[in-house]
Amino acid sequence: MPYRVAVTRTEQAVYPSVLPFSPDIAYPEYGFGHLDNEPNAAYAAVRRVFALAGLDPAGVGTTRWNPLGEFVPPGGTVVLKPNLVCQAHPRDPAGWRWVLTHGSVIRAVADYALRAVGTAGRVVVADAPQTDSSFAGIITVLGLDGLRRFYRERGYTFDLLDLRQEEWTSRGGVVVARRRLPGDPASAVAFDLGAASEFAGHPGTGRYYGADYDSRVVNGHHTGGRHEYLLSGTVLQADLVVNLPKLKSHKKAGITLGMKNLVGVNADKNWLPHHTEGWPGNHGDEHPRPGPAHRLERALAGGLRWAALAWPQLGTGALRVARRGGTRVFGDGDTTIRSGNWWGNDTVWRMSLDLNKIIEYGWPDGTLAERPRPGRHLVLVDGIVAGHRNGPMDPDALPGRLVAFGTTPAAVDAAATVLFGFDPDRIPTVRQAFRCRRLPLAAGDWRDVELVGDDPTWQGRIGLLRPAASLQAEPHFAWRGQVELPEPEPPAPRRQEPDGPTPAWAEAGAP
Repeated sequence: MPYRVAVTRTEQAVYPSVLPFSPDIAYPEYGFGHLDNEPNAAYAAVRRVFALAGLDPAGVGTTRWNPLGEFVPPGGTVVLKPNLVCQAHPRDPAGWRWVLTHGSVIRAVADYALRAVGTAGRVVVADAPQTDSSFAGIITVLGLDGLRRFYRERGYTFDLLDLRQEEWTSRGGVVVARRRLPGDPASAVAFDLGAASEFAGHPGTGRYYGADYDSRVVNGHHTGGRHEYLLSGTVLQADLVVNLPKLKSHKKAGITLGMKNLVGVNADKNWLPHHTEGWPGNHGDEHPRPGPAHRLERALAGGLRWAALAWPQLGTGALRVARRGGTRVFGDGDTTIRSGNWWGNDTVWRMSLDLNKIIEYGWPDGTLAERPRPGRHLVLVDGIVAGHRNGPMDPDALPGRLVAFGTTPAAVDAAATVLFGFDPDRIPTVRQAFRCRRLPLAAGDWRDVELVGDDPTWQGRIGLLRPAASLQAEPHFAWRGQVELPEPEPPAPRRQEPDGPTPAWAEAGAP
């Protein structure tokens, strides 16, 4: 049976603006009392996709409806994993709306999660934002602090958790200060995927680049047949993880959805390979065709990064000056390919799928199950206002009016990729999720994923969706012309059967 993904469209690409983002309709199952006068299309859309997905079908439309109750018991723990990458857009003060998962979407899902676990349970909003972002700033701009007060006043446990162990202060793109953070109170759990990693056999060993200047860390965790990751204990101990990605283009992955969004469940992102130094001719993916200018830039940047590590005050200052001058000489990130930010990145998809394997198969003690833990990882995509072009940090707004949901992350990502207007065969994270040999994440062909929705143009197998019916999003400049959705191939003509019964020799396959 093919995977099914529920999708709904809002009438407008608008989020509610009034905290705590309560619904404007007293739905039969709604038990929190407070209603807003402002229309809340996000709440209605979340409710609608849960119903379209067939969750608790007998209870729909009644006070008993509990759509997440089949995935988590009363008294259990639900982790909500939104995209909380950064508190601000670099160009537009309102741009955080198409960079972050909106607070109104988080509110709607939290309501149903708390309905399932009750006052004896717990809902945790957890993420590891970009290291030089402000978690407090993100919480404020999304209104999550007000939402926490709202639930606590009603006797529910609703926590906000920064999974990072360190927060940086950056100026001009250079780290000038580092502050230790408490991290996850449930500690962190190390996993070694070994031969089950998507990096097994990859020729980039020793040349991986992580999230910090010191690449010795990431390469120390991916060598000698070891492929190690450090994940949040809270996430691993949870009964249910509801992944809430923002629909956006991405410079390293093409698109960021549920599977890529799991980068935020890490306790130390410098264990994560982001690209492989070099170019395709020597099995790297840093740049497609490095010319003299790129080679010079890379040599200078490498030396200055080591100086910043060895002599923080002197080296950091020099790096800031060099970065300002280097942008004028070598180009900025919106027009120049560097650091694996292009369609040939062969590293980041492997890291993303490894993280999904751990969430699907991993136990809190660091061991791996032989089979995935069923129904533990769900994905709901916030595409009401999506982000395209130079995502994930500097996208332009795209009025998607879309919310999608499913119980198989790879299938949800495939469906949302097609609806965005991209070809899953050209998005390695999605394509390879259906091809994992060890610890598989999905079976079959992504083209057979079925859409179940309330828009007549978004129905049936996603492999038959025409580009004109998609959002026709524009990719990051370094992916342009490489990932756009092609016209579907017409079905192969059926073989003309001869008149009369088939001869016995033909049935037997004889010549």
